[in-house]
Amino acid sequence: MAGVYKVFELGPLGHARKWFLPFQDTFLPVWSLWAVGTAIPFIELVAGGLLLIGWRIREALLALGAVLVIVTFGHLLHDALYPFHEHVIPRLALLVFVLAMPRGDDRFSLDHLLHRRAHP
Repeated sequence: MAGVYKVFELGPLGHARKWFLPFQDTFLPVWSLWAVGTAIPFIELVAGGLLLIGWRIREALLALGAVLVIVTFGHLLHDALYPFHEHVIPRLALLVFVLAMPRGDDRFSLDHLLHRRAHP
């Protein structure tokens, strides 16, 4: 849902402006703030959608994990004692849980259906 909000309501440029440009006082180049700030909403939207339909689950989880790393890094730039246990750890726990689940038990995913079709 974060991706839906960031792409369709806030807008990718609005997301970059609101959440990434405040870091232009750091060593990060402004162009990188714009690039990452506008890309993240699409990554969240696509990866979240892939998880919902159960297709390319591993890749989607890795993409969302990368977003968590970027968010944590950004917060730590401004606040070295950022309480990431409030924002990052619950999301990371969910990603790791889904990643650790046995793939063969996920009978309702598109990945499982495609694999079963290719290997009858």
